[in-house]
Amino acid sequence: MNTIQLISIAVFLITFVLIVTEKINRTVAAMIGAMVLLIIRIIDQGNATEFIDYTTVGVLVGMMIVVAIIKRTGLFQYLAIKAAKMVKGDPMKIIILFGIMTAVLSAFLDNVTTILLMIPVTLVISKLLKLSPIPFIMSEVLASNIGGTATLIGDPPNIMIGSEAGLGFMDFIINLTPPIIVILIVSVYIIRAIYKKELHVEDELKRYIMELDEKTAIVDRKLLVKSLTVLFLIILGFFLHEHLGYESSTVALSGATILLLISGIEIDEILVEVEWPTIFFFISLFIIVGTLEKVGVIEMLAKLVIEFTKGNLIFTGLVILWASAILSAFLDNIPFVATMIPLIKGLGAIGGINITPLWWALSLGACLGGNGTLIGASANVVTAGIMEKEGYKITFKDFTKIGFPLMIISIIISTVYLLLFQLR
Repeated sequence: MNTIQLISIAVFLITFVLIVTEKINRTVAAMIGAMVLLIIRIIDQGNATEFIDYTTVGVLVGMMIVVAIIKRTGLFQYLAIKAAKMVKGDPMKIIILFGIMTAVLSAFLDNVTTILLMIPVTLVISKLLKLSPIPFIMSEVLASNIGGTATLIGDPPNIMIGSEAGLGFMDFIINLTPPIIVILIVSVYIIRAIYKKELHVEDELKRYIMELDEKTAIVDRKLLVKSLTVLFLIILGFFLHEHLGYESSTVALSGATILLLISGIEIDEILVEVEWPTIFFFISLFIIVGTLEKVGVIEMLAKLVIEFTKGNLIFTGLVILWASAILSAFLDNIPFVATMIPLIKGLGAIGGINITPLWWALSLGACLGGNGTLIGASANVVTAGIMEKEGYKITFKDFTKIGFPLMIISIIISTVYLLLFQLR
């Protein structure tokens, strides 16, 4: 390991400690780390801009604008009242319903988009029930990362794996959906058990909710029609963007631009609601992790994983699963997966083994690992940013206390699945 690699690792670890301890704001901590790398010339300005995932940033900004406009129609209040009445105001049923809804949506939409659509509804319903939104939000954000693992389009690592390994949409459905359903059910019920004492609503309040008329929540029907039309086109665009040759960020930003144009709302009024601290946190984190990739640290870690297993299929599969999960809880899973793909291909060429089960191990580890910490997945960071703005702080410690054990449970379930059905 050379000096540049050691310095890059040191900057990452110090930044990580600052984020974990929350001695300073996490966005400021990440920006300091990125600026240090630039100032001491580990990377230059050109490298820094190359490391930024503009697709993620574009999707975030575009969907935040769309959600800010939809808020003004009263749609989220309508959905919240409707959902509360469906389960007769029972928060225990709501946490299960919303968790499953989020997972299903995340299987077909970007996880961040799903969370951006679910959080406003959740905030309204928690106010109706006079409960903290944190239990519902935690269930949803963890479910979004679980659900995104089930399909080819649910999470970026799956898209990369599918493209490089020649695996189709149905391959992911058949091989990953069964364990994901089990993991989702187990996770939602564990979260419900964890927060059971906080999910109590008086019968009088339940009766009050049942008397509410959700139709009165819609305050601007014309804007609602415009917003839903644009949202439908954006979602359609997310499904078709690869066939159309556009990035998902282009789809999200185009939809946001159209909605800004036809809504008649002042752009300054909308842009104030964009979570800029979250955007800058991502940009800074992309630069720090991108530096680790550029100087060879991530490739070195991936090679260690492969060399450690010595070509044994079962051992290799389990090491890839667990290493991907643990590392993806602390690093961006995209560069890690990008580095692992050629190494797994090389293992197949050299060892002459069937590497298909290894793709499922990599997918399960990299996607589910995001639930381990607050910075493990984009959806986690976005959720924390929005909730902080609403006056509910989700600290790194609070998130990890719930997310990491659940992540370990999900990887144990994945281990059993791989041993019984894949690594044979």
